[in-house]
Amino acid sequence: MDGKVIGTGPYRATKLWNETIKLFRGGMPLRRHWAHFRYYDCSFTGSEAVDYLHELLRRNYNFGPEVTRYQTLQLLRKFLKAHVIEDIKGRHGTEDFEDNGHLYRFPTLSPLKSFPTRPLLRDSRDLPRLIRWDDYEELPQRENSAPLKSAVMTSDLWNKRHSVAIGDVHECKLIRRKEITPKQVDHIWKSMTAEHLQRVLGLKSLDGVLNLTHVNGKHIVHNVFSVNKAGIVVLENKAEDMPYWVVSAMKCLANWPNGNGSKQPVYPGFERDVLKTVADYFQRLKEPLLTFHLYEVFVNILSLLQDQEVATEALQVSCLLLPPANRRRLHLLLRLMARVCQNPHLPPLNDFITTCTLMVQMFSHCVLGSVDEMDLDELLSTKLVTFMMEHHNTIFQVPSKLRCQVQEHLSHLKRVQIKYAGSDTDFSASPAFCKQIRRMESEDQKVIGTQTPLQALLEGLIADKELPAKDKRKRLKQFQRSYPDVYHNRLPTEESKAAVVPEKTPRLKPHLMFFNLKKPFQPFQRSWSFRA
Repeated sequence: MDGKVIGTGPYRATKLWNETIKLFRGGMPLRRHWAHFRYYDCSFTGSEAVDYLHELLRRNYNFGPEVTRYQTLQLLRKFLKAHVIEDIKGRHGTEDFEDNGHLYRFPTLSPLKSFPTRPLLRDSRDLPRLIRWDDYEELPQRENSAPLKSAVMTSDLWNKRHSVAIGDVHECKLIRRKEITPKQVDHIWKSMTAEHLQRVLGLKSLDGVLNLTHVNGKHIVHNVFSVNKAGIVVLENKAEDMPYWVVSAMKCLANWPNGNGSKQPVYPGFERDVLKTVADYFQRLKEPLLTFHLYEVFVNILSLLQDQEVATEALQVSCLLLPPANRRRLHLLLRLMARVCQNPHLPPLNDFITTCTLMVQMFSHCVLGSVDEMDLDELLSTKLVTFMMEHHNTIFQVPSKLRCQVQEHLSHLKRVQIKYAGSDTDFSASPAFCKQIRRMESEDQKVIGTQTPLQALLEGLIADKELPAKDKRKRLKQFQRSYPDVYHNRLPTEESKAAVVPEKTPRLKPHLMFFNLKKPFQPFQRSWSFRA
């Protein structure tokens, strides 16, 4: 393939535009041409330009063999308007490029597009901070009523209730996160979806690719949960849905020849008129279904199409960011396109090109497009829409990894925790991030992370003076059986054990306990008498 593959990253469409211009200028054959009894050096005809650029785009991986000659002609017209090329009289902008013998040339310097200026994300305010267990509140107690037994528990009650026979604390409190509001749930979905998208795209940052201020967490939640059995989004406001006549026309084509539910007369070319009705509706939309704000996101996915699994997951996440009405229209349109292309009973919809080519050319611009008309949106949208049409059954599924991560995080926040007196550490809080460390450091963290609370528990058990000696010995033995390493580190010798473990009081045998302490002890004497 000619040209380098432009990977994911900020402003990928702009990079593709500039790279295409460089390849075109660097490889287009230039020679002397005659016109009106004059010759013009370093020039080329319109047909020569179309031939060369068409072959260049077809051999370039960023575009592929799906590029048509008409699309190449449209791109050259954009080049003429952007003064990438000019006619031999120096005219550009207002003139229309022609696929014939008209002569053109390159200006001294073809202008390259500058990258848009966008403020860098200096902090995470645009990306909602995930709610963590650091934000907790103690369970309130009602006024003029006894404290709840579950709010303060002694160690005996704790051991009986939870079958834990080790350790003893004076007091523990139940704490919980403040009630999670629907708005906070939306923010959690927004934050975790953006992080998941960044990982799938392989980017260090979404800056220049996605402006998070345009992402609505409520839309993500709606796209995940408000769907029918077929996985298609159900809209709350029916006014946002497509008109009834458009839906009827789409059903007619999708189920041809059994889709004419209105029993309208079928005449030759009827199916073409129905398709034109659907196309007119989508082509009159104010912006493409993938929206202008998400243009760079989907253009970045184009470089992932060689890996079907990764590209599908990236599309699954990206389509969650769409407004529900757009997601519903896109889902229904792609499903229609796939059914029309696979329907052998449907008559040809065009006399010159195949049905699949017609569907992609007709609707690709309705799916992906940019605000800037100078972009390569027509070429890029063709490649993306072809892939989406072929995999429409999977790209509208919610990624299982993302769903599980969000559900686990929400379940963790709703879980009641126990906070011990004097402890400010929350060991169950989910880490904000992780990084690769060495094996030795990992083993050290395991030891520190698990032994520190156990050591504190053992010290509290040893220092407890209110616990009866019998119970303390019992608890220490149980602790020794459960955590021998921690126990022996604290009490390595018999002397250290004797210093903290209460000694047993010797008990007298039962037959020696019954004597009168008020009188001095006298040995038992028995007298013997004999009869003669």
